[in-house]
Amino acid sequence: MSDSAPEMPFRSGFITFVGRPNVGKSSLINAICGQKVSIVSDKPQTTRHRIMGVLTRPDAQLVFVDTPGLHKPVSALGKRVNATAIESTVDVDVQCLVLDATMPFGNGDRWVAEKLQMQRAIVIVNKTDIATGNQVIAMLSAAGALDAEAYFPMSAKTGEGIGPMVEHLTGRLPEGHKFFPDDELSDMPQEQFVAELVREQLLAVTRDELPYSIATRVTEWEWPRIRVDIIVERDSQKGMVIGKNGSVLKEVGIRARAQMPEGVYLELRVKVDKDWQRRPDRVERLGY
Repeated sequence: MSDSAPEMPFRSGFITFVGRPNVGKSSLINAICGQKVSIVSDKPQTTRHRIMGVLTRPDAQLVFVDTPGLHKPVSALGKRVNATAIESTVDVDVQCLVLDATMPFGNGDRWVAEKLQMQRAIVIVNKTDIATGNQVIAMLSAAGALDAEAYFPMSAKTGEGIGPMVEHLTGRLPEGHKFFPDDELSDMPQEQFVAELVREQLLAVTRDELPYSIATRVTEWEWPRIRVDIIVERDSQKGMVIGKNGSVLKEVGIRARAQMPEGVYLELRVKVDKDWQRRPDRVERLGY
């Protein structure tokens, strides 16, 4: 008679993070996966694509779906990213509503919650590292009316609370096989990741000068040479992106290369595509 414990079943599945812009969905997924999967910025609506981050453990593989922040769209691009987020709530094993603990629970949060099956969903109250205790309690109390399956206060920045949430999510997944190899952290193609990395650094360097109107795409990939086009809507924005004597573009290139393999030659080029985000054909052509 064997004394060995029965082998635990392997679990796998898809978990989507949904919420308003700037609640920290991308930061949470990066923290869970232990490496950058999605770009982050304190500007709302930074994420435009559906991106998968993969956490593989001995007993499970959790595939996290990072979605664009749901918001009231005012352009063709806004409508496209909203549709991407809503589509990502379908055919997943667990839906998670992410809330910002530093903000009051509002109509926007209720509107997002209406898109989910809340009795089976999990509520994540993020940014507890910068919220006061009273703010966290107020958010948990207000979100309690949603009657979700479970509630997890946590911080993507410090990692506090992530462990218990991941354990809970693992228990919610069905038995199954791996969807990705053990060493794969994301489904994002390399070209798209580099383009997004450049956009992230543009948002960081230009700060409030440039709004939502930057797009980036790789137009040449002959390793180690990579060319990325930066698309803006007006000539005045082109000057902002280049900077005096090319200072902004140079700084963006330095920051982006620092997060890429050594020896890469990254060329950045700025182009004007007038009002691109308001034209559905251009939005689609730029990959959204």
